[in-house]
Amino acid sequence: MAERATRARKTSDTDGEANEQLPDLRAALEAIPGCLGTEAARTDTGKEVIFAWFEDKRAVLRWYQSAIHQRTMRGAFPGFEPQGPLQHVTDDVGPILAIASLTFTDQAPGERVSLPISQIAIELYRPLAGGLSFGGRFAPDRLVVPGLRDYPKPG
Repeated sequence: MAERATRARKTSDTDGEANEQLPDLRAALEAIPGCLGTEAARTDTGKEVIFAWFEDKRAVLRWYQSAIHQRTMRGAFPGFEPQGPLQHVTDDVGPILAIASLTFTDQAPGERVSLPISQIAIELYRPLAGGLSFGGRFAPDRLVVPGLRDYPKPG
């Protein structure tokens, strides 16, 4: 996804369906009101990962309910109907870090999954107070972390 999510583009009239390639998910995420920023990476184990920071639960739900996310989800998992996104998350929670990871393979594993993947996970986290940064951070600057010690680069 880091590689595919930043380079994959619409290849047909499906406009966002996850058939042969994923749409530019990072750009779509960053266009959502309340998304504080994104980052992408590839792990040593081959997972493609997108990190997306949101100001609160409402912002995550805006992404979840967006047309591009719905088309991508339904294109990747035909017939899958999720039940109550974030139903166990209280309304006053925020900020939230969403981590989406996929491991791509050569072909789709079966008829229930149209993406060529062996693994997918969407995980949600909240930042803890504290930490430090020297000359920059991994999280977007718009994410306020109480107690973060920030040491800017001299110069």
